[in-house]
Amino acid sequence: MSRHPPPPALSDAPLAPGLYLVATPIGNLRDITLRALDVLAAADLVLAEDTRVAGKLLSAYGLNKPLERYDEHSAERAGPKALARLREGGRVALVSDAGTPLVSDPGYRLAKEAIAERLPVFPIPGASALLAGLTVAGLPTDRFLFAGFPPPKSAARRAAFEELAGYRATLVFFEGGSRVADSLADMAAVFGPREACVCRELTKLYETVLRGPLDALAEDPRLEETRGEFVILVGPGREEAATAEDADRALTDALSRLKPADAAAEVAKALGLPRRDLYRRAMELKGAKG
Repeated sequence: MSRHPPPPALSDAPLAPGLYLVATPIGNLRDITLRALDVLAAADLVLAEDTRVAGKLLSAYGLNKPLERYDEHSAERAGPKALARLREGGRVALVSDAGTPLVSDPGYRLAKEAIAERLPVFPIPGASALLAGLTVAGLPTDRFLFAGFPPPKSAARRAAFEELAGYRATLVFFEGGSRVADSLADMAAVFGPREACVCRELTKLYETVLRGPLDALAEDPRLEETRGEFVILVGPGREEAATAEDADRALTDALSRLKPADAAAEVAKALGLPRRDLYRRAMELKGAKG
């Protein structure tokens, strides 16, 4: 019986100066990557959204590193200090509470400022609640839109959902437990009975993944447990077939710029209609115009 070799030990290769955006586990501590551990072990400074959360992670892997808070409230104080360290050739690791930094995370500001000064910035990929939810949702993955946290008030939330209703893509949201029921109700009101998925506490002990139409999920008693973090995914709406009027409008616009064959090709791709029929109609429209 063949055996897998043991994982390599932490690398002793020198770490280049720069800002390292280090993905951390979203629940299960074993979801840290070996490269992330290498970076955290070699960093001169670790910036964390919550130093208590980051401290537990570092302690679990026997790492004792200088930790400083970097969140929305401390950014004005911690940001300039971190940038000064980077200008001096320091190695700074930025972590969020869970998952990949800069995804609905205040670290975006520091990365933007470092990039503006042409300081080195390195991604250290790993766990992501967004991608974890997308993989288990059973919804289309070829095109998706991450919309972050919905607004806290119902009126603003519904307005935000209205803006997203026309996107032909799987929509991905983060939501806190106290608002998940209200958000699902507003989604059902705006999006209708689209197929959806609600993920709670991904990779943790009480991981829950529920799938079904939005209106059914909004009333599912299993979601009465509101502790934890949620990822809500909403499938794309059904695309209505283009009408003859839609085709004529698109062809008229295209014919103002293109030859009939090219106009037919453009509209066929945009509306999903047969190119041959569109070419025939383009010739009719051109003849009528002439």
